[in-house]
Amino acid sequence: MELSIVDLSPVPDGGTATEAYSNTVTTAQQAEHLGYSRFWVAEHHGMAHTLAGTTPEVLLGHLAAETESIRLGSGAVLLNHYSPFKIAELFGTLDGLAPGRIDAGLGRANGSPAVDHALGTDRHVENPDKDHAEKITAVINHLYEAYPDEHAYSEIEIPHSSEERPRPWTLGSSPSSAALAAELSVPYCFAAFIRPQFATSAFEEYHTQFQPSQQAGRIADPQGMVAVNAVCAETDEKAARLRASAEASFKRMQRGVVGTVPSVEESIEELGHIPEPTPATLDPDEWPRAISGSPETLAGLLEQLTDRVGVDEVMIQDVIADHDDTLRSHELLAEGVGLTDR
Repeated sequence: MELSIVDLSPVPDGGTATEAYSNTVTTAQQAEHLGYSRFWVAEHHGMAHTLAGTTPEVLLGHLAAETESIRLGSGAVLLNHYSPFKIAELFGTLDGLAPGRIDAGLGRANGSPAVDHALGTDRHVENPDKDHAEKITAVINHLYEAYPDEHAYSEIEIPHSSEERPRPWTLGSSPSSAALAAELSVPYCFAAFIRPQFATSAFEEYHTQFQPSQQAGRIADPQGMVAVNAVCAETDEKAARLRASAEASFKRMQRGVVGTVPSVEESIEELGHIPEPTPATLDPDEWPRAISGSPETLAGLLEQLTDRVGVDEVMIQDVIADHDDTLRSHELLAEGVGLTDR
């Protein structure tokens, strides 16, 4: 099994964006040292006091200088807000900074009406799926210089290295995004920490509808990855205790409350209990929003979930209040899966 990480650059309680970015760099460097395959950063708008990850293209440029070998990417850049050509230029530049190790994770999401207006985004696209497919196709065509000679954009150039060009990925949390990735012949990453109930059906859609392609920037065989909220500690009980922050954060989100990640103690008080450890064996139709466990338990859980959807790579997303606990979780999980033995 391969492991990767997506980092949202959470702002520590009472902290600043500077501290959030510093933590992101430290996390990426540790992930590279431990043998994680990819390190992606996210794009969220209008909540910078909580999540400092607003511009993945800027943060990735910094990470390119602070790492040496790990693949870097966006999880995701929100394509509905931008020009495909400009996104291709951004990722081409990143490829020039980190040759052959850039992933262009392409997604879409609307924010609040105020945020979308500030971004100049039309919230009322007639056919959002068609629009998204056209934009992804345009990004790929620009990145790989794949426009036919007669096309108006055929002579437009973007910067790039002499290595492999940025790999496009489609990201989503529904069967419709999986079908889109299958139609476009690109790798697909499903955000199970958002809509775990659709994980199985989304990957069924992706694998059954996949269209093999030999075109530049496309793939001949399905390639999938599932993103899971997971926390690892020395014991199942300690890991469940740390998971309290994720559980409390989700409850807050349901109430419309946005803030920094609550401490374990604060989360347990809000929940009224310490979360039970995640069972070592999940029922066939059970997919928790967040899972936890010792290295052995969590490795077994991830094996169950990847087998269920037919992928061999997991992207870890976590909601942990203390940065040292986050680093320790990633270290223990790498040991449990066997990354450190390779």
